[in-house]
Amino acid sequence: MNYGFIGLGNMATAIIKGMATSKKFDTNHIYGMNRSYEKTDELVQQYGIQGCATIEDLMKKVDIVVLAVKPQVLPSILPTIKTFLRKDQIIISVAAGKTLSYLQEQLHEHSSIFRVMPNINAVIGASTSCYSTSVSASNAHKQLVEEMFETIGTIVELPENLFSIFTTIGCASPAFTYLYIDSLARAAVREGMPKEMALKIAASSVLGSAKMVLESNEHPMALVDQVCSPGGTTIQGITSLQANRFEGVIHDAVTAVTKKDHSLQ
Repeated sequence: MNYGFIGLGNMATAIIKGMATSKKFDTNHIYGMNRSYEKTDELVQQYGIQGCATIEDLMKKVDIVVLAVKPQVLPSILPTIKTFLRKDQIIISVAAGKTLSYLQEQLHEHSSIFRVMPNINAVIGASTSCYSTSVSASNAHKQLVEEMFETIGTIVELPENLFSIFTTIGCASPAFTYLYIDSLARAAVREGMPKEMALKIAASSVLGSAKMVLESNEHPMALVDQVCSPGGTTIQGITSLQANRFEGVIHDAVTAVTKKDHSLQ
């Protein structure tokens, strides 16, 4: 099975790194092409993938085609992909906002098209990803896609009508969390702690809290109650956050991202 990446930006690089380091994939069977061949050559040297100069060259060599370009670039490359597309090839798009129906329309109702959404944590093999596909896609093809993206974290199948919601809570939320971690650290700096120390403590605490939610089977608010002793310190912080619309601000951010995602369709 040969895998081809059209576009070799940060996400494609993260996926290729995951595949190359997982020992489940042979980099002799991973192909890549980029508008700038310098980037292609960089990944050839770094991971031992096979470089292609054109979409036509790549399409002739691979079984799975990963569209890893920006959404606004897709319209300019899909006609070429359609020209060289074989019936047995699998198409995977990681372009935000571009629906399965759009891809199927552009590729003449091709039978095996997947829409996958990883997040930036793919860079360290900790992505939370989801995928949707056409009803005609086989279970064998689903397994191939899952095996690819499990090299960079976890992946779940979702109905496409939930994709915009996932884009927010699965893909944009890491940026929200980075901001939260930095805000905690800056507040600690204000109180007298060195920034580097504060960042490590804040990030470690967020990591542990996430594991607690996933592994304890407790509702997050039940965990909040466990930390908040009557008349204690933590409840003072919680009530301050609530008084300042902490939850409402998060809801507003989710709505803003979802609206933007809809505008890309």
